[in-house]
Amino acid sequence: MSEAGDKMVVQVWFYFYCVCVWRFLKFILRKLTGRCELQRICYNNKPGAGRSLKIETSLKASKNKLLQTAVTVHPDAIEKTIEDIMALKNVNVDTNPQLSVSLQACLLQIVGYRNLTLEVERLRREAYDADNNQHEEMLHQLWKLLKPGVPLEARISKQWCEIGFQGDDPKTDFRGMGLLGLCNLVYFAEKENASALQILSDSLQPKSRDVGKDDFSKTSKLEWEMKKFDKSIGYSFAIVGINITDLAYNLLISGALKTHLYNVAPESPTLHHFQQTFCFLMQEFHKFWIEEDPLDIMEFNRVRTKFYKRILKQLQNTDMALCPHFAASEGLVNL
Repeated sequence: MSEAGDKMVVQVWFYFYCVCVWRFLKFILRKLTGRCELQRICYNNKPGAGRSLKIETSLKASKNKLLQTAVTVHPDAIEKTIEDIMALKNVNVDTNPQLSVSLQACLLQIVGYRNLTLEVERLRREAYDADNNQHEEMLHQLWKLLKPGVPLEARISKQWCEIGFQGDDPKTDFRGMGLLGLCNLVYFAEKENASALQILSDSLQPKSRDVGKDDFSKTSKLEWEMKKFDKSIGYSFAIVGINITDLAYNLLISGALKTHLYNVAPESPTLHHFQQTFCFLMQEFHKFWIEEDPLDIMEFNRVRTKFYKRILKQLQNTDMALCPHFAASEGLVNL
């Protein structure tokens, strides 16, 4: 047998060895504590990502079909599923009322996250359609929110570049993220309007700021120094928004965003939570771009990759909530 074959045999043997040891330890713990693994997880962990992730892992790793499929049931079937799990594990509901409550909270988050990924994927796959009145209304709403009081002269217009689109027809910029990109931009411009307007204003600033003699004569030395060395932004607002939508989408699909959403959504994570996260990422990326102080827009991919890695590192902490003011733990009781 070749060296590669020997290595594969060792890896397979080691895997089954670990599985056997793990199942043996579970059996011993059940006998010592009188509690099944689901009980131990629920009773020993506070609400949020730490508990829900462990419950999810335990259910998926189970040999029992009922437990395996519990993470994919319809939300309306969660209560019945929990009853079946309690019966399967021989847990007395009357003496363990908190277990069903805790399991329900976990399953709502787990099933809700799965359904959220399906909804986000549906929006991403829906192409922008200029013949769809709803799509067109959303696009015009974005203009009104970002350029209040400024009329749009025509549907096809160079004015779109003023809010960061690449050409005279924004629909071509939505090809990568579909309707999801537009939905996120509208949400940000509507819910965080002051922040969106400020970021848009900053993004329109040129990369270099040369202060002439006339300007110098009108300002104090301190003001002149601040203008001279003030870091500028210089990126396309709408295009960056679509890029950050792609970043948030990848975090969601990969499962990395579970840490954050399980900590901020007491029940099922929804599109609202995802879009709140997008707003946070837009604001954080804006600050990160200024800190990085790139030479020009050609460095965008480098800065984006570095920002993405930083967010991923933060999400490795199971107590992490990217938006602390949305933290679910403030309104939850450790059941």
